[in-house]
Amino acid sequence: MFIAMNRFQVIPDKAPAFEELWLSRDSHLAGVPGFVAFSMLRGPAADDHVLYSSHTTWQSREDFEAWTRSDAFRAAHRGAGNHAPLYLGPPRFEGFEIIQTVTPSTGAAS
Repeated sequence: MFIAMNRFQVIPDKAPAFEELWLSRDSHLAGVPGFVAFSMLRGPAADDHVLYSSHTTWQSREDFEAWTRSDAFRAAHRGAGNHAPLYLGPPRFEGFEIIQTVTPSTGAAS
């Protein structure tokens, strides 16, 4: 499994517009091979920004990378540069290989 995250430092008074943008957009992820789940996370607020993170889980890094080269990716990110006034800077990408998962049903790592 692979988790792809983008961190966004959103200007505090732009946070409602940022949230509306994400809540109303079509992610184009449905039906993409290897896609597992997507979450948009709101984090702590500082004086100059509110931290957000998009969190997408994939069956593999290869599935994520294939999506980044797909028409669905281009459609999901069309016009993204137009939203720069919401941020302090560009999103920061972080990718993670899952090495352990603990679930309540098993209580054990997988």
